[in-house]
Amino acid sequence: MTNNNITIEGNVYDAETGNILDAQQSARTPAAAASNFHSGTQKSHTLQRKYIKKQPRTIDSVAPVRAATLAGIKENSASRSSQRLASERSTPPQIIRRSKRTRRVQDIRRSSNIAHFAKVTTATKPPVKRPAAPETPDIAPTANQLEQTARQRQAIIKQQQTRSVLPSQVIKQQAIQEATDKMLTRQQRKEVKPAKNTSLWRRLVSVGSTAIAVLLLGAYFTYINMPALSTRIAASQAGINASYPNYQPSGYSLNGPVAYQQGSVIMKFAANGSNENFTLAQTRSEWDSSAVLENYIKPKSRDKYTTTAANGLTIYSYGTHAAWVNAGILYTVDGNAELAPEQIQKIAASL
Repeated sequence: MTNNNITIEGNVYDAETGNILDAQQSARTPAAAASNFHSGTQKSHTLQRKYIKKQPRTIDSVAPVRAATLAGIKENSASRSSQRLASERSTPPQIIRRSKRTRRVQDIRRSSNIAHFAKVTTATKPPVKRPAAPETPDIAPTANQLEQTARQRQAIIKQQQTRSVLPSQVIKQQAIQEATDKMLTRQQRKEVKPAKNTSLWRRLVSVGSTAIAVLLLGAYFTYINMPALSTRIAASQAGINASYPNYQPSGYSLNGPVAYQQGSVIMKFAANGSNENFTLAQTRSEWDSSAVLENYIKPKSRDKYTTTAANGLTIYSYGTHAAWVNAGILYTVDGNAELAPEQIQKIAASL
């Protein structure tokens, strides 16, 4: 050691500056040699072993490899242990420094009466009960459809093979016997009558009944409307606009056909249970109500008449007779039927 240099653990330092002047190079630890542990023979990965002949293995060929493998393992383990020892020696021991408070706390004795300090307990969880899995019933094996059909065919073939072939005469006798067994006796037989062709007859009956119903209905309507029809025919022949009254006194009906002559139409009504009757005549006229009164009512009634007004009409009545004029037609009622004034007014209003 000189005056200006200091040597510490093989390293030379400058006494004034403290810089390293000469450092001793540490010997580098040689790396461990790769071991030939995995250099042994491996199994063949060939799939089809039956097509490739396996090479025979002998003890002489295996022994050197195994010896070399064991030697490599020993060398590798020795090198690792030497490296571990060198590293332990080179690293200085570490000193753990604790504070005074920590050391004082650790030195204090703890009393068993103090419950402040919790006991170290291991938490144990109760076992969780899992719900039992539902038992699934065993499912019976299902037969294959093709297998079933094949078995059925085989059974049919076996039955056909086991049948004995009968002669034709025996087969005929069996057929005759079966037919005779199915035959009925005379007491059990029923006479089968031939079916009649009733469709045409039914058609004729239905058509005839329909035609008769239509005729009867037409006759009924014709009978009801016959007076109005005959009145129209007579009016056309007489050349006036005559009409049939919609109102008829109770108990009276048209007696006989509607008569007509040039310019007039005459209808006769008779009582159903007596000899009373009256005649309703419609004649073409140019008179008005005053002319009817002067020219027709006064000469026949000898000034003994009554006048009534209904629906704009002036009706003159005397005895069992009456007269009025409307739209150029003179209406007269004559006969021995004693009609009330209200009935005559209804007849006049219905024309």
